[in-house]
Amino acid sequence: MAPESLSAREARRIALAAQGFADRRPAAPGKRHLLKTVERLGVIQIDSVNVVSRTHYLPFFSRLGAYPRPLLEEIAWGKRPALLEYWAHEASLLPLSAQPLLRWRMEDAREGVGVWKGVARFLRTHGDFVDKVLGEVARRGPMAASDLELGAKGQGGWWGWSEGKRALECLFWVGDLTTATRRGTFERVYGLPEKVLPRAVRDLPTPPRDEAQRELIRIAARAQGIATEQDLRDYFRMPVADAKARIVELVEAGELLSVAVRGWRQPAYLDPAARRPRKVAASALLSPFDNLIWFRERTERLFGVKVRLEIYTPAHKRTHGYYVLPFLQGETITARVDLKAERKAGVLAVQSAHAEPDANAETAERLAGELKLMAQWLGLERVEVRPKGDLARALTDALS
Repeated sequence: MAPESLSAREARRIALAAQGFADRRPAAPGKRHLLKTVERLGVIQIDSVNVVSRTHYLPFFSRLGAYPRPLLEEIAWGKRPALLEYWAHEASLLPLSAQPLLRWRMEDAREGVGVWKGVARFLRTHGDFVDKVLGEVARRGPMAASDLELGAKGQGGWWGWSEGKRALECLFWVGDLTTATRRGTFERVYGLPEKVLPRAVRDLPTPPRDEAQRELIRIAARAQGIATEQDLRDYFRMPVADAKARIVELVEAGELLSVAVRGWRQPAYLDPAARRPRKVAASALLSPFDNLIWFRERTERLFGVKVRLEIYTPAHKRTHGYYVLPFLQGETITARVDLKAERKAGVLAVQSAHAEPDANAETAERLAGELKLMAQWLGLERVEVRPKGDLARALTDALS
């Protein structure tokens, strides 16, 4: 029997609905809506860049509108957190229920499997020092790397970690430590899992590796609606061979449906429960790390636009800017804006605004509405558009 054939537009609508963009925003977003969003997406990427807002705040804004930001801090890092922090897509927030599903990855890190060789090597070659660090956390309670007075100091930055920071991170990756909270400039505070995680989570049985991976693929499939093998694998950064095997098993069990999407070069897999809306009427500014667009090949396949992160590109070589948010209008990406929160001035600065081929007469007006909402949500007084990009003048007019 030939697989079902879907148009590219149908696939895009399925993907948008799975990600929450076919739903109407709630009038008063609260904690329940944030938790529902995490459950729906399965994972939220964390990043420390704060030029507009740290990225983990933005997927909720994109889907829910102007929710109270302290609510996310409460469910992620409060006294009774409802979320887990671990390496899932990249550094990520996840539902607490995902912790057992990632224990195989913690074990891979301990054994030095695949990309984790450096972690295992450090633990092996610095065993006594690592034990001392773990003992300090056990004795003193949750602590950040800056609180630790053991080991050689680093040079700062990502690649100049001190020995203490490396030890803490390696213990985090193997699951011997977890994130107790974040503080100050988003500094991770490490704690013992038995002191941080609820007992109900710690006592959950560890599923076999293949069972845990199947569940992660199920989550990825529900969150994406329709996806290629690469899409499913990338969502939780699964090993290639493992992902291939788990997808085959789920197809054989009828939990994933093989489909063909016209215009897609790769076979696709459909979540049998995926919604198939006839129309999606979203308006949303998307973090460059948003689940909908974080895998660039999928973004191009779904929307026909190339989204590239230019943070690490020299300024004179950037096409769209430093921290660029694509604008989802209806079912298409119609614009991109390079944003900066100038907090002292109370300004959300649009440093450039560019139209995409699918932009229409409504684009500037709808984008202006989202920018005003974002400024309000960030506690800024106004939006200012700088005269750069082919959409800048129309956007200025729409804002005025």
